[in-house]
Amino acid sequence: MDVILGTLQEGLPVLVVQFALTLALLVVGVAVYMAITPFHEMRLVRAGNAAGGIVLAGSIVALAIPLAATLATSRFSLDILIWGVVALVLQLLTFVAATLLIRGLRGMIEAGNIAAAWLLVGVQLAVALLNAGAMAG
Repeated sequence: MDVILGTLQEGLPVLVVQFALTLALLVVGVAVYMAITPFHEMRLVRAGNAAGGIVLAGSIVALAIPLAATLATSRFSLDILIWGVVALVLQLLTFVAATLLIRGLRGMIEAGNIAAAWLLVGVQLAVALLNAGAMAG
């Protein structure tokens, strides 16, 4: 029992710091995402626009997936910070590329087009999974 308590005493502070750092990276990533997006998802969500909610929720999950891989595979907080920033930049670039490649996306999302929302989320999640795999590799 003493060994377990000793391990917990040593490991818990590291876990808390690394989790808090990863959560902070996610919050920053979501804030940057919301600043660069051509549509205002929170306004759309408040207006009852399901497409806006789908895109926002999907974007948050897509940002979290590679951060989770970084958290799971990094031993040091600096690793989490560096690779977490790289992961967020890749995800944000994916969003920018998708919005440029899918013609009329902003109008479709603002009009509540759920199919367009799922297309964008699918692209973001696919890249997030690849990004996470690369981070874990």
